[in-house]
Amino acid sequence: MNLHYDEATERFRIELREWLEGNLPDEQERLAEPTQSSADLPDWARQWQRRLFDAGWLVPGWPPELGGKNATPIQQLVYFEEMARLPLMRSYNVQGLTIIAPAIHDFGNDQQRKSYVLPTLRAEISWCLGMSEPGAGSDLAGLSTRAELDDDHFIVNGQKVWTSGAEHSDFCFCFVRTDPEAPKHKGISVLIIDMKTPGIDVRPMPELTNKDRADFSEVFFDDVEVPAENLVGELNHGWAITTGSLAHERGMLWTTQVSELENRIEAFRQLGERQDEHGRRLAEDSVFRDELASLYLDAQALKFMGYRGFAKISHGQASPEHSLLKLFGSELTQRLTLMAMEHEGASALDIGMDPYSVGRYSRHSFTMQYFYSFAGTIAGGTSEIQRNIIAQRVLGLPRG
Repeated sequence: MNLHYDEATERFRIELREWLEGNLPDEQERLAEPTQSSADLPDWARQWQRRLFDAGWLVPGWPPELGGKNATPIQQLVYFEEMARLPLMRSYNVQGLTIIAPAIHDFGNDQQRKSYVLPTLRAEISWCLGMSEPGAGSDLAGLSTRAELDDDHFIVNGQKVWTSGAEHSDFCFCFVRTDPEAPKHKGISVLIIDMKTPGIDVRPMPELTNKDRADFSEVFFDDVEVPAENLVGELNHGWAITTGSLAHERGMLWTTQVSELENRIEAFRQLGERQDEHGRRLAEDSVFRDELASLYLDAQALKFMGYRGFAKISHGQASPEHSLLKLFGSELTQRLTLMAMEHEGASALDIGMDPYSVGRYSRHSFTMQYFYSFAGTIAGGTSEIQRNIIAQRVLGLPRG
């Protein structure tokens, strides 16, 4: 496997770096109006996303008319490596940009693409993802929210939970059961639901770490009328969306988080410069050095696994690496942040920066990142689910 980028890819990297250096939002502007959730878009965040879109740097793998540059998979990898070094995210409605817009692009009709894809990319509308339910978390196929077709509209009843950004979202990309008699994977459909529709009750779930912040919400649907034209893809074939665009984007997200993990490891390394009451640096401790080396080597293994997955994708091959990346990456993040807290001692009680803030990888944010690391081992399929997938689809082991 060739681990060196070719000349064209390096030119792509240089072009991106030069553009970013001249176009990043002003830091004072970002600090003056912080983001509050994954769907909360202050003016500077909307302007930043539009600036990326207009320059073709928002979704580089897409065609220019959709905010991209027709970038190759390897160029996209370089793009995410560079973006991870920034003090802010490319979009603060991550689900809308990385999951929902691609799904509508791949499975929606022409009118849906026109109505929702470009406005999402331009940060004109924001989204939440209606997947998890009280009785259907990792087992999405067990969902029970019903949608019954009545002439030209669906009637939706049920509940979603752990819905990120629901309080601030314009629309919900909602998975519903449209045929309760069919096998559980075959009776699911996807609806685009306007969050202002009568009958929707959003109940924010305040966080223990910040009572004024509630990124997650419960969402209740009580006889909510949804136009039949808002059905994405075919009726009762919504499961194809989870195994199509969503699965690909999930793998893409975890691959690119390797660069963010490297940022955290660098912040961990900087902990080594701290001195104890005797003036001895933490980096002189052999235990600390061993932990740092272990984290670095594991991150490199994760990176090369991601490279292998991208190489397969670039040659049109299926890649099972996304489950390995999610499992290994989420658990490595949890191990790293726990180690950092242990070395910080009492100072770790200062939870520091919000994960959406410009300083989210400073050493003062390890405690907050540790709290959030548990979401990484649960959301999108728990570690136990990932191990089952790896055993069956990668290793070829039998069920049971």
